[in-house]
Amino acid sequence: MADQPLPAPRRIDDAAAAQALFEPLAGEAVEVLAFAYLDRGRTLLGVRHVRSLAVDRIAVPIRAIAGDALAFDACAVVMAHNHPSGDPTPSAADRETTRLVAQALEGLQVRLIDHLIIAARGVTSFRTLGLL
Repeated sequence: MADQPLPAPRRIDDAAAAQALFEPLAGEAVEVLAFAYLDRGRTLLGVRHVRSLAVDRIAVPIRAIAGDALAFDACAVVMAHNHPSGDPTPSAADRETTRLVAQALEGLQVRLIDHLIIAARGVTSFRTLGLL
């Protein structure tokens, strides 16, 4: 059996690449949080998904997110979650969660570069809205 070349590492170097990575969240029936951990060159190092037991809320495991960032030696993180309602408008809780995650990662010298809300009726980027 001949050796097969490894696939090229996936890069998340723009909003379109991040949206493509998280696009499957739009079809989920409950809220799902996802975190993409990136190196300095924006190469994807790993992803964590956290599923909710409820349709409209989810507990954010900040310690696990920080632990993953350290384990991967990540320099940046892209956060995403879905809105099963189909409306990609950020809630007050979404804004507060984003602030808390960004603050926790900043203390580790890891940058939260975007938070995407994925929904059937579109995608909202916190970076584009000026919220990050």
